[in-house]
Amino acid sequence: MHAENFYQTQTEHTLPLLILGQKQCLNGHDVNAFEQNCLQAQQFTGCLGEIAVISDSEGLANKIYIGAGDCTDVQALACAVNRLPTGRSYRLHKPVSQRALVAWSLAQYRFDRYKSAVLSPRILAVTSRELSAVLTEADAVFLVRDLINMPANELGPDELAAITEKLANKFAAQFTQWVGKELLQNNFPAIHAVGRAAAAEPRLLSLLWGDANHPRVTLVGKGVCFDSGGLDLKPAAGMRLMKKDMGGAAQVIGLAQWIMTKRLPIRLQVLIPTVENAISSQSFRPGDVLVMRNGLTVEIDNTDAEGRLILADALVKACEDKPELLIDFATLTGAARGAVGTEIAAMFTNDDALAQAISQASAEVGDPVWRMPLYSGYACMLDSAIADMVNSCPSPYAGAITAALFLQRFIDEGVSWVHFDIMAWNICNKPGKPEGGEAMGIQAIAHYLLQRYG
Repeated sequence: MHAENFYQTQTEHTLPLLILGQKQCLNGHDVNAFEQNCLQAQQFTGCLGEIAVISDSEGLANKIYIGAGDCTDVQALACAVNRLPTGRSYRLHKPVSQRALVAWSLAQYRFDRYKSAVLSPRILAVTSRELSAVLTEADAVFLVRDLINMPANELGPDELAAITEKLANKFAAQFTQWVGKELLQNNFPAIHAVGRAAAAEPRLLSLLWGDANHPRVTLVGKGVCFDSGGLDLKPAAGMRLMKKDMGGAAQVIGLAQWIMTKRLPIRLQVLIPTVENAISSQSFRPGDVLVMRNGLTVEIDNTDAEGRLILADALVKACEDKPELLIDFATLTGAARGAVGTEIAAMFTNDDALAQAISQASAEVGDPVWRMPLYSGYACMLDSAIADMVNSCPSPYAGAITAALFLQRFIDEGVSWVHFDIMAWNICNKPGKPEGGEAMGIQAIAHYLLQRYG
């Protein structure tokens, strides 16, 4: 499914859409007597999600009213679009925000790769200038959703590497990967240890783009294409959605596509450690000790806390290139979901000014993030009797914080760093957010990067 299928630039034979709030409806705002009677007959009150069709003298629809309640045009279109007749073309009677135009396609997104029956799209007429901006944003979100929704038998480390290389080639970026034993030869021990049990060899993927003289921004994404939990096996219910454990990798691929399409003046690096956490005679074990890329030793308390291990190698590599800004995305802990739920990206950062700026950008684009504390008082929960630290604390408390504190041990002092612990999945259908893989935090970051570098 492609976002471009939901838009056109021609306005001929399009049906006008009028957004009407509840207060406007009650006051009869811009509604003549005939239309007011039609709205009353259809019990249209302007509430969010309501639609009313106005027909001409021959009974043919000539306009449709959309209820907005007291909400924004974004919410109004997201709620209404899937109630409109399919296979029709529409135009908006009055200009709306770019976010609302993007919501038109995001609300209709379906992962239909394996469906024999595909629904006809509802198409919105926009200007040529609007179309370019809308597609840049919508395509990034569609890409993220598509990658997360792909089953693990068709999207493993090999396939994720091919997708990243294809993206690099499209934008004349440099693509590099370290595969299997090359990880050991190039000092990425944790990525190799976590992924060595799987049939598909573990990899570290690198994409480098932009002028070397521009500020370096590095994106790191957790790419666990399927997580069985390793020898600390997950229960069946916990394993069911683990194809989404590469959700962090999907976020940075989508965000990278947006950055390169917008041609932001930055030196972009994307690092994706990608593995399958499988079980075989080669599995890493509880009690093993890994010597990490930066020399720290880590005792394995739980093989199901594998994401932070592979991220650690990538974060050390990122810091070696001294980025101005380092951002990672990961489906890291259930504790973060307990803290902020499934729809908010939990954010940890060592930079207060950065946290404030991203939070502001988040509010402006409606992509919710919430700052969580990097509370150093909990660092002792990662103490090990035989190594520098453990990879997971057995305590049921502060799991998202201790995971972030673990990652912080692999960040060089002075590097401005932000970590997003995300769900990357909509657990049910909501307006604009269909059930399945989801982009979380990247629209907020895109808006922030545009403000800072655009």
